[in-house]
Amino acid sequence: MINIHFADKIYFLCLLIVPLLVLWNLYLKKQGKRFIFYSSKKLLKSSDSTVKAFISKNLFYIKLLALSLFIVALARPQELIYYEEESKKGIDILITLDISGSMASLDFTPKNRLAVAKGVIADFIQKRSTDRLGLVVFAGTSYTRCPLTIDYEMLKNSLEETRIGELEDGTALGMALATSVDRIRISKSKTKIIILLTDGVNNRGEIAPRDAAQIARDFNVKVYTIGVGTKGKAPYPVIDADGRTQLYMMDVEIDEDLLKEIANNTGGLYFRATDKEQLQQIFDEIDRWEKTEIHTKRYYNASDLYIYFIIAAFALLFLAEMAKRTIWRTLP
Repeated sequence: MINIHFADKIYFLCLLIVPLLVLWNLYLKKQGKRFIFYSSKKLLKSSDSTVKAFISKNLFYIKLLALSLFIVALARPQELIYYEEESKKGIDILITLDISGSMASLDFTPKNRLAVAKGVIADFIQKRSTDRLGLVVFAGTSYTRCPLTIDYEMLKNSLEETRIGELEDGTALGMALATSVDRIRISKSKTKIIILLTDGVNNRGEIAPRDAAQIARDFNVKVYTIGVGTKGKAPYPVIDADGRTQLYMMDVEIDEDLLKEIANNTGGLYFRATDKEQLQQIFDEIDRWEKTEIHTKRYYNASDLYIYFIIAAFALLFLAEMAKRTIWRTLP
């Protein structure tokens, strides 16, 4: 960006002398000190309206313009060319996704919970730019599906390939959280975040969820917890002996008190999503809160322009004096 700046604006006060000189000149004319009297005006009648006569009468104002240019030069006009240097410091976000059998429930119609969650998470990944993201999946056990990376296409492919039935069924919240903390704890990022999404109650695993939350806190890892599922009952697909899919209404059981405790103890927040829209809003909120740190430094180069005003002022004075002594000669 280019901008014109005056380094010594105080000199603009000198421009106040210009209107005073104009008034003084008008006063002298009124006193008759700028006129020569003739016996008849007919002698000069033919030259009153010529360009030569007009310029001759206004040489004084040309000199005033030159004076104004000198004053502007004193104010040191400069051309400033701005440029910015931006440095971005990304954060690390690990998404811990429940892929237990209950995630096949169809209360997030027309798709099941897992399909909807995968779509919302993919949109969340798309919005990040310099952050490292990873994926841990869990059911009765847990494992790292994709380590922390900035290769978002690889991460989205891993997410898309995630299926219910990959792991022994169950809900090992403590193991899932411990696996996630172990994966992210060695990060050098100042901001380390786990987004834990589940629809069940801890019923498997060798590590208690509260112990895993304490480990997360010790490593300064913030945990956002999300409980997904309608309140009450939800349709769950079951394949019968004839290969037909039957829907059965199953109780939705989410240990909200535990998820709130995990979030509160690690500096995160707990959310409940009962449909796709709420789940999308939750990830939008997290996206707004957990932003990449951006530091911007602004620099500029200054080029002095006063020389051009001085040259223009001397040019006007030179032309005025040359004209006064040649083609627009006046009587002394």
